[in-house]
Formats: sequence, C-alpha cells, structure tokens
Amino acid sequence: MAISPKVFTDFKVFTGTANPCLTREICEALNCPLGSAMIKRFADGETHLQIQENVRGADVFLVQPTCTPVDHHLMELLLMIDAFKRASAERITAVLPYYGYARQDRKDRPRMPISAKLVASLIERAGASRVLALDLHAAQIQGFFDIPVDHLFAAPVMVEYFEARFDRANLIIVSPDAGGVERARSFAKRLNAPLAIIDKRRTDANVAEVMNIIGDVHDKQCLVVDDLVDTAGTLVKAVEALLEQGARGVTACATHAVLSGPAVERINGSPLEELVVTNSIPHDEQKERSGKIRTLSVAPLLARAIQSIHEGGSISTLFM
Repeated sequence: MAISPKVFTDFKVFTGTANPCLTREICEALNCPLGSAMIKRFADGETHLQIQENVRGADVFLVQPTCTPVDHHLMELLLMIDAFKRASAERITAVLPYYGYARQDRKDRPRMPISAKLVASLIERAGASRVLALDLHAAQIQGFFDIPVDHLFAAPVMVEYFEARFDRANLIIVSPDAGGVERARSFAKRLNAPLAIIDKRRTDANVAEVMNIIGDVHDKQCLVVDDLVDTAGTLVKAVEALLEQGARGVTACATHAVLSGPAVERINGSPLEELVVTNSIPHDEQKERSGKIRTLSVAPLLARAIQSIHEGGSISTLFM
C-alpha cells in the first residue's frame, strides 16, 4: 500500500539578522508573510530571541546565511532552530544561502579541525530536519550531514544574465583553479563556449600566485567563474595574467560576495570590467557604490525551492 507524503497544514518563513532583505524578497515571491521573531543581544554579547507566533505542527523555513560576523550568525541560527524544535514545529529547514566555514572542509595539515563538518553536526544536533544550501564551496559537504540536503546553484541566474550580455563567438570560460573546473565546465556547456584553467599555487591563507594558464585566451572575452570572492587577491592576479596572455577583456562572476578587507579597492583599481555576484550575502555601502560590482537576486530561485520542498515536489529542474 502506497504511503501518502506528509501534507503540512501550514508553512512559515523566518529570518535571522544576517540577511533579512533577501528573506523579504523570498516572502514576496511566495506571497506569504515573514514570520515574527524577536532577536536582540544582551550587554555581554549573548543572543536572546523569542519566536513570536505559533509554529506548532508547521513546516518552518529559516533563512540565515552564516556570513560576517560568522560566529554570531551561526549561533543565532542554532538558537532559532532549537527554539522552533522546542515550540513543536513539525519540520525545520535551514536555508543557508551562504555556508560559513565551508572552505575548511578537510584536514590538510596536522592538528587542524574539519570545521565544515563541525558546523554540519551543530546544525543537525540543534534540530534541523533538512538543509537547503546554495553553491557550497565543495559539493562533498553534503555528506557531512545525516539529514537531507538540497544543494542549489546560482548558475541558472548567472547564465541568463550573460546570455544577453556577451557575443558567445568570442567568449571563453575560465576556472580560477583546478578545484573549480566542474563549475566552470557547466557554464561553458550552457553558454556553448570553450574552457580555460588557471594553474595557481596558494602560498598561505588568502594568498595565491598565478602560475600558468591552460588554454588559448588570446583575443577572447574571458569570463572567470568562481563560487566566492573573499579578498579578491586571487581574482585580480587572474585578470592580470589573462590580459598578459592577450585576452580582449575579463569579466568575473561569483555567487558569494564575501569581499573582505581590501577586496573592493582591489576590484575598483583592477582592469576587471565587471564582477557579477548574488545577494546571498548582504552588501555594505562600499560594495553598493562600486561601479564594477553588479548584484543579481537569488530570491526567486530559493522561493521556488522552498515551495517545492513544502509541497513534496522535485527541485531537480532548478539544478544547473
């Protein structure tokens, strides 16, 4: 006898303090109100929160990228999940447009933690029923969870933008390192463009040296594809290396605009034509004032995924 899928009587979308603007866009796309929660900090820095509406039996979606300040937003996420669990929510989905600590996904030196695994364990132990993530730094992070993980990509949003912008006859997709080849290859396939790879050697955290370019970029419009931009040192060196090899121009795209430290100044002072990012991480005034940074919204993409998860449908059509 076939078992009918669980039908939830209600679904609610809540947000932490990390990116409420994105959550409001998601709610507008879903035509649903934003859930009410009180979040504040005590004088000693502790987070105090209270869910201010009934969530008993509800299908709850909590949108909270664990971006800067990472530890504060992560703790806020865990406390909210715990509050929903203790308030008898039927299912709790942690929607993570940006997964902090994702770059620490392996033990590559002695006596180091695997921080991405620890974060996954904390989210699961707090009471999350499933996770909806966007462009994880390494897809294998899904395996750190023992609960369902839906891993979306911002590529469809990006590709739609670039299809209208570029003459694809002269376009070449560039992976900034060997680890990003699969991501860049999916762009190249959708845009029907060739692929080049930058061979780089990282000498320290946030420090990289471009070594060699694999592929012919001469007289080509280059599109550098990455999952995130942090200090932009690697990106700027990649742009310079491509132009030295005769590239006609260089544009870049990345899902997560971390842009810490001198990143914006480096981008503004570089020959990079444009950096296209998403609103998975909120932008400060410096980022918004930059004439080289363009932001695309992933709210419709996340809204469609939330609706499909709630209704028990497939989200495979949203994958690249």
